[in-house]
Amino acid sequence: MLLADIGNTRVHIFDGQSALHLTHEEAIAGYHTVPLLYICVNHIIKSRLEHIAPWGDISSCLSIEGEYETMGVDRKALCLSHPSGIFIDAGSAITVDMVRDGVYQGGFILPGIKAYLESYKMISPALDIELNRKCSLTSLPHTTKDSVSYGIIASIKAVIDIHKTDLPLYFTGGDGEWLSSFFPNSNFDEVLVFKGMQKALKDKQC
Repeated sequence: MLLADIGNTRVHIFDGQSALHLTHEEAIAGYHTVPLLYICVNHIIKSRLEHIAPWGDISSCLSIEGEYETMGVDRKALCLSHPSGIFIDAGSAITVDMVRDGVYQGGFILPGIKAYLESYKMISPALDIELNRKCSLTSLPHTTKDSVSYGIIASIKAVIDIHKTDLPLYFTGGDGEWLSSFFPNSNFDEVLVFKGMQKALKDKQC
């Protein structure tokens, strides 16, 4: 059975081995005849998906002890993937959630990298830059591009560092592998959400 994580901008489809990343239209056109279980955080497209007969929405089935009422189902899935850890999903938004011994401890949400860059662009055309993903955090920058890049990267790293404990750090999402490089001994796993979905199905939450 295929699994899908349907987000605000992309659909991620997992065949048990690897994930495929598609636009909403590509996923619907290519897979509307294929049996598939999904979770969805995009309320606009959700009504369309309900009419695709082979697809089943398991969003309401996923839960974790300590969750709050409006917690996104993708974050619940992440938090189910391992019994303990700090889970960072670096996508259109950057979500950071902590789980200890299967109990959700809380979390927070930051803008994604694209949103950070858009906010700088709105301040001034002079700040409309492309992120320097290799920007060093060990010395202060001397260019506008590096100044903006430093501000974005260092602020994300600082707030995550505040909450670092003895728990392992798990990264996922489009910018997850790159962002994990700023955190020694962290773990990047592209399919964390799907591991959480698999656990929910195995535990017969769904």
